[in-house]
Amino acid sequence: MNNKKNNSRLFHKKNSSHPVLKTKPTFGQKSADSVTKWVGSWGFIIGLSIFLMIWVMLNVYMVLNRWDPYPFILLNFVLSGLAAYQAPVILMSQNRQTERDRVRAEYDYHINRKAEREIQAIKEDLDYIKNMVSKKKVNLAQIKMKKKPIFKPYQPRMPRGI
Repeated sequence: MNNKKNNSRLFHKKNSSHPVLKTKPTFGQKSADSVTKWVGSWGFIIGLSIFLMIWVMLNVYMVLNRWDPYPFILLNFVLSGLAAYQAPVILMSQNRQTERDRVRAEYDYHINRKAEREIQAIKEDLDYIKNMVSKKKVNLAQIKMKKKPIFKPYQPRMPRGI
């Protein structure tokens, strides 16, 4: 018996016919995903922290030609602009991921329902087999009760004519 052939029907192939999973991402979607991946990394956080420290140190310790004095209004403006552009891009990427996750969860739900139906059918088959086996056991017990023993117990015969 070929086990590979029999086991192949047990595994479900991923259904990629859903439009969300079939469409190729646009340039904007690819860039939103890459920006989100980059902004959510430790490299970005450490780099931004170093940039902020250098900016503050240069503006505090420079005697001449300070381009952004103490309240750091220009730095505040740059960071606000950065946040204003990053937030929608990150949200776009998250929305796309949420849609993909929703489709996958829906697919998993249908697979689980199908598996549940198959398990229920197997259970019904096993119950049927169990009932058939118990009936056969009862029938065999009844046959054994009705059957005469093959060997009769020894009873000495009385001689004839005495």
